[in-house]
Amino acid sequence: QVQLVESGGGLVQAGGSLRLSCAASGRTFSSFAMGWFRQAPGKEREFVAAISAAGGTYYKDSVKGRFTTSRDGAKNRVYLQMNSLKPEDTAVYYCAARATSYSGRYYTQDYEYTYWGQGTQVTVSS
Repeated sequence: QVQLVESGGGLVQAGGSLRLSCAASGRTFSSFAMGWFRQAPGKEREFVAAISAAGGTYYKDSVKGRFTTSRDGAKNRVYLQMNSLKPEDTAVYYCAARATSYSGRYYTQDYEYTYWGQGTQVTVSS
């Protein structure tokens, strides 16, 4: 079993920055691919960013150049650095994880992930 706990959400003005953190425990973090998703009120959950076990990354087009995901194996944590935030980035952000035998592969669909955190609210005011 893997437990994921997100932190770092909050209220920020447009143009500001936040860094989300996801702490993983319970299994071998290094063999897990990680992902970030978000869900805005009245909308479906959507993919934001993914990072493979080897550290390769992939982003939703609308966040490219503004968001960066990274992982720290020593701390069993994955991060989502969000810069130049926009009101449309307002959502609950979720961290997700799945075991993988392919260290270079990342996953962009929510059904591909096994474990989920509880979510953290990000609100961007205009």
